Amino acid sequence: MKSKKSLIWLAILLLATVWILIRNNNAPYQSINGLVFGTVYNITYQYDGDLKNEIEAELKRFDNSLSPFNDSSVISQVNRNEEIVTDSFFQTCFNRSIEISKETKGAFDITVAPLANAWGFGFKQGAFPNSLMIDSLLQITGYDKVKLIDGKVVKTDPRIMLSCSAVAKGYSVDVVARLLDSKGIKNYMIDIGGEIVARGKNLRGGLWRIGINKPIDDSLSVNQEIQTILELTDVGLATSGNYRNYYYKDGKKYAHTIDPRTGYPVQHNILSSTVIAEDCMTADALATAFMVMGLEDAEAYANAHPSIDACFIYSDENGDFKMFFTEGMKKYMTKQ
Repeated sequence: MKSKKSLIWLAILLLATVWILIRNNNAPYQSINGLVFGTVYNITYQYDGDLKNEIEAELKRFDNSLSPFNDSSVISQVNRNEEIVTDSFFQTCFNRSIEISKETKGAFDITVAPLANAWGFGFKQGAFPNSLMIDSLLQITGYDKVKLIDGKVVKTDPRIMLSCSAVAKGYSVDVVARLLDSKGIKNYMIDIGGEIVARGKNLRGGLWRIGINKPIDDSLSVNQEIQTILELTDVGLATSGNYRNYYYKDGKKYAHTIDPRTGYPVQHNILSSTVIAEDCMTADALATAFMVMGLEDAEAYANAHPSIDACFIYSDENGDFKMFFTEGMKKYMTKQ
């Protein structure tokens, strides 16, 4: 009797699954957009219903964990050295960040916050630092100076501050993707400030087309010239560049990408870094790390890791735009 009941429940479950798949496959494509984390999000998905409220509620929970601009967030409490057990958002982001820091030998580092603040690119107002200040801040910078033990952040120095700005936006895209996956949605594209996860097919039944901007100095974000177009699905994509967040002082350009190992803004000829990975959090962190590494080291890393693909736009000795892309990146490139 028990076996017969189990078979009946299994049949009901299978029928429900089939019904959900049929409903989703015949559902219209929805497009929603809005503002979050100081940037714009655009999400397209195939589903018979409006998920904007659910998505924004999830993003609000995410902001309450990882935004350093939110005084009550988990990361803000960690930076104030309050006794707190961190949540799952924070722990996932922290652990993956430490892994990538090790893999990139410190080119990516979530303890860079004091340096970013000092140069005026962080979540606190900074003054233009001198070499003595940089040397002092380097003493409280380094991913090996923080650990997560039983959900609590342990620092070697209480002045250490964390910032997930170079990875959290990509992670937030993964969080929304997980929400859509839980609804049985197979076809969608999530774009939060240029960090992207694409699954399945677009409205026309093809791959998702993603444009990569030309890295032209554009602090107002009005330039939309396209350098190249990628066609992709079932991946995460992120781009980092120094052409939108920068300033000039005494005739010299200072961009927002700080090398955690030296304490200074990078001065490489690489202008933008686009990374494709299995998840957007990894792509986001590596895109930043590559901007820190510079062209030669970034190429070597990308070529040595077949699980990722990368495209770098850089300027040659004549100031002309050039492109490097990994062998695997070729399958995403289009003729436009």
